[in-house]
Amino acid sequence: MFLLHVPAILFVVGAILLGRWQLHAWEEHRHDRAAELAHVAPVPLADVMGHDDAFPASALGRPVHFAASWLPGAAVYVADRPRTSDPRSTSGYWTVVLASTCGTDTMSCSHPAAVPVVLGWSPHIDRQRAVPSGSATVTGWLQPAESADATDVHPGDDVLPALRTPDLLQRTRQDLYSGYLLLESPAQARSGLSEVTPSSLPKAPTFTALRNLFYAVQWWLFGCFAVYLWWRWTRDELAARIASEP
Repeated sequence: MFLLHVPAILFVVGAILLGRWQLHAWEEHRHDRAAELAHVAPVPLADVMGHDDAFPASALGRPVHFAASWLPGAAVYVADRPRTSDPRSTSGYWTVVLASTCGTDTMSCSHPAAVPVVLGWSPHIDRQRAVPSGSATVTGWLQPAESADATDVHPGDDVLPALRTPDLLQRTRQDLYSGYLLLESPAQARSGLSEVTPSSLPKAPTFTALRNLFYAVQWWLFGCFAVYLWWRWTRDELAARIASEP
């Protein structure tokens, strides 16, 4: 019976652990970590992530600051952005520029990298609006680069369907961070645009969290089914042995 007990125990333990993992993911979705981080003190960007790092989950919504030089060049505009998190909110455009993390001391930065910075929201594109220039200490909230499935039907223009790193690589010679920043300060860099904050971003669909809860229940049901099969096989084996005894 050893070859029956060991797989049964391993499967049940695995089902319990996987169910707990999905339950933890469900609880994480229920608690808006980005909203909790929105009002904490900003930390240096270098303490959170490097320009070669994948975007860490703990960095979502974290306020950071860094010495920046606004890179020359026109802004780009991300379409179909709601004004607030309400899905019925008016759609408009994000104005996005690139900021180098070298700051004013460019000689000390042998490998400059750029952070896409969302300056703000507007209902219409205004290409006559001046973009920031020079140097500044930039503060804002980190967000991961988007991975929307929308195709950019006009890749040569300045309007993007989503804020994706590959779409921005062709617009700069510098490395890009695997995320972007929602600008908090300096406010003058916003130049009349409406501020975009973590609270104004669309919320994740409710089903996203419920799906993790359903997966947790599913794994625990698998574990219960394994226990039932183990009990049936054990009972049948013992019954067969008892029946075969003289």
